[in-house]
Amino acid sequence: MSDFLQAAKKTPVAVFLYDRPAYARSLFESLATCDRLDECDVYIYCDGPRSVKDTDAVSATRQVANEWANRLGAQVIERAQNLGLSKSIVNGVTELCSKYGRVIVLEDDFILNPSFLDYMVTSLDRYEHEPAVFQISGYMFPVEHPLKPDAFFLPLTTTWGWATWHRAWRVFDPSPGDAAEALREPRRRHKFDLDGSYPYSDMLERRLRNENDSWGVLFWWTVFKAGGLVLHPRESLVWVGGFDRTGTHCGDQPWSQEASLESVTSGTQLKSFDLPEQLTPDEAAFARIKSFLRKETSRRSVFARVRHRLASLRLTAG
Repeated sequence: MSDFLQAAKKTPVAVFLYDRPAYARSLFESLATCDRLDECDVYIYCDGPRSVKDTDAVSATRQVANEWANRLGAQVIERAQNLGLSKSIVNGVTELCSKYGRVIVLEDDFILNPSFLDYMVTSLDRYEHEPAVFQISGYMFPVEHPLKPDAFFLPLTTTWGWATWHRAWRVFDPSPGDAAEALREPRRRHKFDLDGSYPYSDMLERRLRNENDSWGVLFWWTVFKAGGLVLHPRESLVWVGGFDRTGTHCGDQPWSQEASLESVTSGTQLKSFDLPEQLTPDEAAFARIKSFLRKETSRRSVFARVRHRLASLRLTAG
């Protein structure tokens, strides 16, 4: 790590904003409560407006960013053009990984537990030289796990409050030419879909056809091919508030908000973390998560069919 600014014992925190000033303010308020913030350098990336109608909201968000930059000693990067969320994150993460050797990544609709940064920095230090570990996750699905350990490894990436190292991020491939052919093999496709519990293959195929802008599914493909591991907390240290249709990429995942805001912000605040010694997946935890996702995916599929049928009936009636 001697070639990186990590030699100065600082960890960069990348915050990605667009056009939601109220969300941005809430994120910064929670970030300011985090232990070990003084050990971090904060970079705030503000994307440019997609169209004239977004200009006022983008400007208001940048005003919030600059106000908090003064309080946090952060650096603000204001994009003149709209890059979109995927390109914004890929460019920012690549830049900071190249400079520091690591990065913690946040988006505007997160609210953080005060232990979030401590957990992230501790875990980044702990597994820095473990090539099998590709990412640190701050999010956990609303699934109950035993009280110990505080975190465990899963063969599954995340996009909701995470961190990685230069050594892991440099293998990220934004245009995986092998993916489409590989997904035709049923067993590999089934495994990539978490044994059929979530349609990642469909998401990746749509990404390859430029029908979505997901960087996350591309990173999951990278880690999946490498047989990599991700550290996940037993309880979520991040609350995701953007599934109220205000976000461009909000999707249809209401379970992201099932963990109450209060449970994240005022829940368990650990002073030390019981992190796993063995670099192996926690199969029991993985089974619980796959079961949860399988039920949620099935429920969403039913709702989607009902919505489609109702829409068809309205068109017919009209």
